[in-house]
Amino acid sequence: MFDLGWTELLLIGIVALIVVGPKELPVLFRKAGQFAGKIRGMAREFSRAMNNAADDAGVGDISSTIRSAANPLKSSVDAVKSAATDYASYDPDTETGRLAGERAEQAKKIREHAEKKAKEKLDKRSDEKTDKKELKKNNSARIKKDARSQDLKDS
Repeated sequence: MFDLGWTELLLIGIVALIVVGPKELPVLFRKAGQFAGKIRGMAREFSRAMNNAADDAGVGDISSTIRSAANPLKSSVDAVKSAATDYASYDPDTETGRLAGERAEQAKKIREHAEKKAKEKLDKRSDEKTDKKELKKNNSARIKKDARSQDLKDS
């Protein structure tokens, strides 16, 4: 926005020091920082409002239409891919449809196996935690019992 280098900033700082004075300089810089923050907030709010207005007006749909019109090769390749996937998903008698069905079944088995293993692992961890709690409880009870027997021996 402004093309200020270090030398220009140093010159502005020296002039501000002379004009405002060393006692009021921190207050001036604080006020300038607060003003800059308010300006940034207003710019951010304005940008957000413009983006919302553009979304409400349907600019995103128009821009995607323009992009597809500007690159017809990509648009046609995408259309062919979507048609091929639609055809394969609707006709299970084709080789592709059969393979897709097999892969989906295998993926389902893998997910089920992974869920089973994860559940077993969680159960094992919870059992270990329970065992540790019981062990600590038993140890503390044994220590208390030993302490009581030691007190009885001492008296």
